Amino acid sequence: MDTEMTSTTKTDLKNLTLLALEKFLQGQGKERFRATQIFKWIYQHDAGSFEEMTNISKELRAELEATACISSLVPEAVEEGSDGTRKYLFSLADGNSVETVLIPIEGRNTLCISSQAGCAMGCEFCLTGTFKLTRNLTTAEIVNQIMAVRRDVRASGEEIRNIVMMGMGEPLHNLDNVIPAIQIMIDGNGLQLSNRRVTVSTCGLVPEMERLGREIPNVNLAVSLNATTDELRDRIMPINRRYPIRELLRACREFPLPGRRKVTFEYVMLGGVNDTLEDAKRLLRLISDIPNKVNLIPFNEHEGCGFRAPTQAAIDAFHKYLIDRHVTVITRDSRGGDISAACGQLKGRLEKPGPA
Repeated sequence: MDTEMTSTTKTDLKNLTLLALEKFLQGQGKERFRATQIFKWIYQHDAGSFEEMTNISKELRAELEATACISSLVPEAVEEGSDGTRKYLFSLADGNSVETVLIPIEGRNTLCISSQAGCAMGCEFCLTGTFKLTRNLTTAEIVNQIMAVRRDVRASGEEIRNIVMMGMGEPLHNLDNVIPAIQIMIDGNGLQLSNRRVTVSTCGLVPEMERLGREIPNVNLAVSLNATTDELRDRIMPINRRYPIRELLRACREFPLPGRRKVTFEYVMLGGVNDTLEDAKRLLRLISDIPNKVNLIPFNEHEGCGFRAPTQAAIDAFHKYLIDRHVTVITRDSRGGDISAACGQLKGRLEKPGPA
């Protein structure tokens, strides 16, 4: 259940960055330092009410109660796989729902969060795309996914160190809410995450990549490439007709990567479609002049989709070709297969998508 807005006249403080919260309080004649106090209560102490903020005067707490609210999310459903992968389904105030997946990898927790209810990009192999785009998530709905799961894992003494924006939706299609959410994530008074541990994934919205690089230049960029020719990418990823591979790779070259960081190229391997050695050779040629690492993602078959998973032999050959040429390659294990952990699968089970 979700408590997004108790009143249309109240401001949800989780929609505000620290700077925006300072402006909100100054508009009410309050000192700027109060914003830092409130921000810490919300994100470091997980305060759900103003009453909990004991170092703030009763008078200010009463004023805040009249003008603002602090939203939260509580999971509607949670499934845990035998490999420790945990999937959360959150219902939003308007009846929409989104998924968040906690993935334990090598002793650290990575949280995959959603940025939209549904998705407008229409990638042929993606289950989320079958739900179409209902709406963008608010900044509060994005950060509340992290806070809800953090609350859950802290009960067993764990922490969340890594955030990947690879869940439902295209993050760069919702930058007006995604950028403030990331600012809250990496703020020292907020969720206190390292910018090195926040990754934003895109299917290739080139102007928005440029904006992300300007406004938050120190997060990690992942690009969902999935094809090595425009002909195939046009077919499986409609965004390519607007921003073809050459233009997308130019934006990758120009993205302001700090230090020795690399662009992650995600490559969903579709059996018999893009998984040959010729594809591997073309991929290497395309990305060789960009600081890169490659995530190979064997396709996770789902009901109603015409694609199939690649063979293990095809995965191994593709992986070996790149490794032998000194490319950093991770072949992603299929995680949470026993709990429908691919994007949209839990939502798809619990609520069938509407007509296209």
